[in-house]
Amino acid sequence: MSVALAKKYAPYTDELFKAESKISLVTNTDFDWSGARTVLVWKISTSALNDYKRNVSEDDDPVLSRFGSITDLNAQTEEMLLKKDRSFIFNVDKLDTNETAGQLEAGKCLARELREVVVPEVDAYTYGVMAAGAGNTAYGVLDADGVYAAILAGSETLDDAEVPDTERVLIVCPAVYTLLKKMKQFDSTDVGAELRKLGVVGIIDGMAVVKVPSARLPKDLGFMIAHPAATVAPVKLDDYGVHPDTVLSSGSIVTGRICYDAFVLENKADGIYVHMNCEEPESNGE
Repeated sequence: MSVALAKKYAPYTDELFKAESKISLVTNTDFDWSGARTVLVWKISTSALNDYKRNVSEDDDPVLSRFGSITDLNAQTEEMLLKKDRSFIFNVDKLDTNETAGQLEAGKCLARELREVVVPEVDAYTYGVMAAGAGNTAYGVLDADGVYAAILAGSETLDDAEVPDTERVLIVCPAVYTLLKKMKQFDSTDVGAELRKLGVVGIIDGMAVVKVPSARLPKDLGFMIAHPAATVAPVKLDDYGVHPDTVLSSGSIVTGRICYDAFVLENKADGIYVHMNCEEPESNGE
């Protein structure tokens, strides 16, 4: 004779681990998209220095001024059009909420959707835009002996491009972070509690080190040095709601919409340096 054993459901949901977003450390929201889908920014050229002509003779070109030839400055615009307009919708039935001891509850489900779906997508897209728009990209498999020199080479590239020393951030994947922890130059002690809450795990060459899951970074990206002034990451709309007792269901309809994008400013592309943790792909000769 078989015995039917009782089953008991604990009032607990086994949530997935998901990292917090850290893109606010490497991007900015300096522009306002209110009332518009596109923002245009100006790029203005400059004039070269000339040798001032203090003494003018009859043989000199009368058209030229003592300051040099007169030219107009070039003014062009850079267009930033928001392309990402994403949404979700799902239903949470009243009986489902009741019979799962409140675990399937609309507010909790919305928070889970943001944490496990929305934030990872926005992060991955933004890091992808940054890597694609980087002013400089290096290649080479990183190891414990060469990773520090590779990072210094990136810092030197930004120095030569006159990128400000302050606010630079070093983004690393977990595999490269493991290599960093073996270095004596890696300082994880001089990081305050507030920076740790933002995701900073150490300091190298004066740069805050931020560890980002590989799934949110482009394939084979080892590390990226970025100044936040280089990338604009607007979120024009993030609208989330729980709609109880609608005519569509006996329960709550949960909706969400986010309109966002990321742009690397053309004149600031040198503020991003990427090192791909792989050999440089061969050119197809085109």
